[in-house]
Amino acid sequence: MANFVLNAQSREAAQQGKGSSRRLRHAAQIPAIIYGGSAEPVAITLELREIVKALENNAFFEEVIEIKIGDKVENVKIQALQRHPAKNTPMHADFKRA
Repeated sequence: MANFVLNAQSREAAQQGKGSSRRLRHAAQIPAIIYGGSAEPVAITLELREIVKALENNAFFEEVIEIKIGDKVENVKIQALQRHPAKNTPMHADFKRA
């Protein structure tokens, strides 16, 4: 079992793009993507407070993370994290299937 468990919602194609991502960030959510393996990439939305709490631990960048999307669970590792240049808050995350 992974030490880190994040809850997420999937995003449809209509909720992707620059404007939609900005609206998500203003609502204290972060756009993210899960890719790799034999499955198709999945666009998701994470809660800002959950990811900030997980980022306090350095092991978050090394261990397998469980992301729950509805009733489906993805085991992933963080591949990239974009932060705001001045505020240092997360803006986007890329996860790769483990």
